[in-house]
Amino acid sequence: MTIDDHTIVTLTYEVRDGGESGPLMERMDVNYPFKFMFGVGKMLPAWERRIFGLKPGTGFAFKLGPEDAYGLASKDHILTMPIRYFQDANGAVDPTLLVAGQFVTLSGSDGKPVNAKILKWDDDNVTLDANHALAGKTLFFSGAVLEVREPTVDELVQKRFIAEDGVRR
Repeated sequence: MTIDDHTIVTLTYEVRDGGESGPLMERMDVNYPFKFMFGVGKMLPAWERRIFGLKPGTGFAFKLGPEDAYGLASKDHILTMPIRYFQDANGAVDPTLLVAGQFVTLSGSDGKPVNAKILKWDDDNVTLDANHALAGKTLFFSGAVLEVREPTVDELVQKRFIAEDGVRR
């Protein structure tokens, strides 16, 4: 069986920053393989295009530029918010909250969560970077397909891999 829409795929991979010898960012190995339902919009489209049609035992290696991965960093995603949003009812700011480089979760205009990194703050405003953490990066993926199978009925209904213990992933 080959990787196709709605198949359950098990694979190993490494992702590196910039290229084949770049710093390792993430690894899923045979002891902890990555399992997912292919073609349901949860993965990067360009990543899925590169592994479509592969079969178990097949290796892969490819690069995704920022335009095919998480986009370019945009100045439009640098936000300035009044510090009052970070204060409690008494006007105090938790000192462990405003730490440069720390991520906070905001609500987007659509109500969905948005992660933003705190850049700086003063008595009036907090400046945050809401670009994806991997925006602007070229990513190098390498790995191997371990298994491809048909989904169970429950997986097909849920549009996701469900482990044998019943936990939805």
